[in-house]
Amino acid sequence: MSSSLRRSPRVSETAKPPVSPGQGDSSPLGGPPDPDAATLTVSYEPERDGDADPGEVVWTWVPYEDDPSQGKDRPVLVLGREGSQVAVVRLSSKSHDQRRDSHEWVPVGSGAWDSARRPSFADASRLIRVDPDSIRREGAALDRRHFDDVLERVAELHGWEQEVSGAS
Repeated sequence: MSSSLRRSPRVSETAKPPVSPGQGDSSPLGGPPDPDAATLTVSYEPERDGDADPGEVVWTWVPYEDDPSQGKDRPVLVLGREGSQVAVVRLSSKSHDQRRDSHEWVPVGSGAWDSARRPSFADASRLIRVDPDSIRREGAALDRRHFDDVLERVAELHGWEQEVSGAS
């Protein structure tokens, strides 16, 4: 069983991997949100099937905040879907305890997404839309408790109201 949360705010940016010159849009930030998506639908449905499912940590290209023309391949936590895209938050193995934005980072433990099994932290302040075709690989499923912790912080930071539909 899964629960689904419907959120009205749009996801903040779209990640596109870099492309070679002359092969299309080289902008790391995509265009407007998917016009077919009225809301971001969030659920916990990890399934080891090769697809980026909500609750899974996957790898994709993520643009840097300070220079969106650059970025790197990194692990992200899939929160849900917005139309044809998936909504993710990036993960980091760096502790943010001593930074002024420490309240934006949620500890999620360690998992198979990091070969050294270092503790990871989810950036709840930065929501990113990703084309499922740009997902490089599945890393692992995040446990439900940590997934819910991330969703709670995302809701607090972005002013979302929680509407639960379905059974959990």
